[in-house]
Amino acid sequence: MIAQVTGTLVAKDLDRAEILTAGGLAYEIAIPLSAFERLPDPSKPATLHTHLVVREDAWELYGFTTPHERAVFRRLLDAKGVGPALALGLVSTLTADGVVRAIREKDVATLTGVPRVGRKKAQQLVLDLAEKLDDLAAPGAPRPLSGGAASDDALRALVSLGYSSAEAERAVRAALDSGSGGAAPDVIRAALSELNRR
Repeated sequence: MIAQVTGTLVAKDLDRAEILTAGGLAYEIAIPLSAFERLPDPSKPATLHTHLVVREDAWELYGFTTPHERAVFRRLLDAKGVGPALALGLVSTLTADGVVRAIREKDVATLTGVPRVGRKKAQQLVLDLAEKLDDLAAPGAPRPLSGGAASDDALRALVSLGYSSAEAERAVRAALDSGSGGAAPDVIRAALSELNRR
């Protein structure tokens, strides 16, 4: 297993980087957009935390600027039908924290905004991983809403009334915390009451 590559950055592109190690070995590494943005200019020292994928016809390295990004990438590989290219695309498009947040909150609409992720694939990601990402959530990240379909309907209703997504989520969360559960209309009424108190 090649867990880390450190050396001189020879070249970088939006999805690739090449690092020359002190031993004279150069590695071509697939990277997400976040790594491209964080890597220094060519000829500067660079380190990538890597994941090696061994296939019959090739060995491929995927690199990330933080262990957290690599951990999210690896967890995505546990989902049915998700290979390294798709996992990298998710991290690249949404960022590692964005992927975790979208899956934990069952945000299918955000997930389908990623190239090659249709509704079925997004639903499969949620089904396979929504309950398995707590250890990868960013510190201070809000817990997912627990009201199921009722909370989802309440969020949509509040946004359609002109409230921002953040305002709607805070109000629905407060309504659920106060014991207003059950049907969507009950959650909506309680959430509107919370918003009117502010």
